[in-house]
Amino acid sequence: MRAAVEQGLLDSEPLVCLLDTAGIRASAAALTGAFAAATAPGTPVLHAFAAKASPLVPVLRLLADCGLGCEVASAGELALARAAGIPAERIVLDSPAKTTGELREALALGITVNADNHQELERLDALIAAAPTRSPIGVRVNPQTGAGAIDALSTATATSKFGIGLRDPGARERLVRACLDRPWITRLHAHSGSQGLPLPLIARGVRELHALAEEINAAAGRRQVDTLDIGGGLPVNFASDEETPTYAEYADALREAVPALFDGSYGLVTEFGRSLLAKHGTVLARVEYTKATGGRPIALTHAGVQVATRTVYAPAAWPLRILPYDAKGLPKTGPPVAQDVAGPACFAGDLLATARDLPELAPGDLIAVPDTGAYFFTAHYGYNSLPRPPVHGFTADPPGPVRFTPVRPAQTTTEIVAESGGALRDALL
Repeated sequence: MRAAVEQGLLDSEPLVCLLDTAGIRASAAALTGAFAAATAPGTPVLHAFAAKASPLVPVLRLLADCGLGCEVASAGELALARAAGIPAERIVLDSPAKTTGELREALALGITVNADNHQELERLDALIAAAPTRSPIGVRVNPQTGAGAIDALSTATATSKFGIGLRDPGARERLVRACLDRPWITRLHAHSGSQGLPLPLIARGVRELHALAEEINAAAGRRQVDTLDIGGGLPVNFASDEETPTYAEYADALREAVPALFDGSYGLVTEFGRSLLAKHGTVLARVEYTKATGGRPIALTHAGVQVATRTVYAPAAWPLRILPYDAKGLPKTGPPVAQDVAGPACFAGDLLATARDLPELAPGDLIAVPDTGAYFFTAHYGYNSLPRPPVHGFTADPPGPVRFTPVRPAQTTTEIVAESGGALRDALL
């Protein structure tokens, strides 16, 4: 924080976002190492980072340099992965609403495609008949194993919009037949959810996936399904700096629930996102004004719904820590005072914290909001036409200086006008 101030990152911007490149590399190494230790030698494993967690080309490039591929869920995310130089064979396309054009492009490039439903399989029938492809094709299933603590992030409920439900009447039998009728289906995919799911619940979904693969292969009389995409979803601890649960703990939970998962009979694909990036991102914002209303001190900052959308709209599910600093970037001390930390957007609920005990903040102070490296400032929300803040990567190798490098420039007001139809001003007259 001190280096960011001393090197002028906040001289022209009241809000900057920071990514710890060494931390990201360490998380990638922990993931690959945990699975390498668990799997039989020679087992093909692709760790495909979920691009939606941090759709920034330099981040995707950094993770590719760490040996990871990319999971994409839109044409835009696919374009980002390709801009990062990720080879087609290390890209996985998931989405519940792929267009024919998106499917055709993926098949032409040789990208792995996970079909979401029977109608999509019929669409693939026609596309593959017209132009054979080298793309591995999978189908997403919903094990319907239940919800975690956050309903919106639980994707294995009885009525989830994702995949083909395995427990609906006749659904399992229909899916097995669909796979047998399409020998080019060689993969199965499941993802039970993410934040708020305990490891045993995630592992239960993977166990259902493995059992289905065994059933299809037995019915086919051969190993038609050769790869299992087990998704991602490792929860993140937002309460402290401790990184828990770990990837090693996750692998242990899988080994206990599905002993055969790592025996080399299936290739594996993972799709982690939040757990790789969250702990390595920090929002740094200036306190612009302070006041008291109804006896409650309020610090008005430049960090709000545009960078912490989930916290603002669902604070109970997404609480964030607030770390106070003075104007020089030094930790602020003093007796704790219950105060609101508010953002700049024009609605009453734009709050990062309510009645939070902190040293009383003053104009010119700074707040740091850690654990925001995934799904927070990386996925900007344009309320009030607030600009996308700049993102800087940093390395801090004692005793050397902290080094910052631009990852995404600050959005200008000219760019806001341009993407808001500025060139078409008279179009509706």
